[in-house]
Amino acid sequence: MLTSCKKKTEDATSVLGLDYYPTKIGKFVVYDVDSTVYNDLSLDTVSYKYRIKERLVENFTDNEGMQAIRLERFIKMYNPNKPYDSIAYTIKEAWMINADDKKVQVVESNLRYTKLIFPVSKNATWDGNANNNLGQMMYSYSVVDRAESINGISLSKVLTVKQRDERTLISQQYYIEKFSKGIGLVYREIKDIYSNTVVANIPVEQRIEKGLIYKQTLVSYGYE
Repeated sequence: MLTSCKKKTEDATSVLGLDYYPTKIGKFVVYDVDSTVYNDLSLDTVSYKYRIKERLVENFTDNEGMQAIRLERFIKMYNPNKPYDSIAYTIKEAWMINADDKKVQVVESNLRYTKLIFPVSKNATWDGNANNNLGQMMYSYSVVDRAESINGISLSKVLTVKQRDERTLISQQYYIEKFSKGIGLVYREIKDIYSNTVVANIPVEQRIEKGLIYKQTLVSYGYE
């Protein structure tokens, strides 16, 4: 009977989608980050390359009485003369996660985002910014349970959350996150770029004057 109950609980969890964002303490995920910032005032283009490690370190009750998880983020900057393994991590920041059978919310730099809602359903939509002051941003599940290879790692079931996809003659805003069952976030891309100089048949990506291009890609994961 106990085995049967446990299996039913696990099946319910899978159907809801909670396995897209495992919350067991000790879980870690490592990412490579490439970021390019375009500054229209200084006319500078600055590229950053670094590695991030995210680790779930403890459960606690937050100031609203909800069950929460502390996520610590560590960083090491890329050095072309040294392999990443020879560079020590330093603590970057701590985030908070609230996860239940209805949603996953992550507090990043004091801003609360609703990353996922449950149950997972193709084309389901929700306001990812409903609990912050950044203005409405409608998220949706654009892909559910697709097999993908990310950074050479084969993943059998990947969920894609489209956060924004808008394009005009002078701008492009494209935000997505991908989550894999048993791991959590495996890919994040932000393209928020502008150009007031319109050139016929030349896309905004080829005449960027201001903005950000950011990619965060899975490297490894596990428990420790």
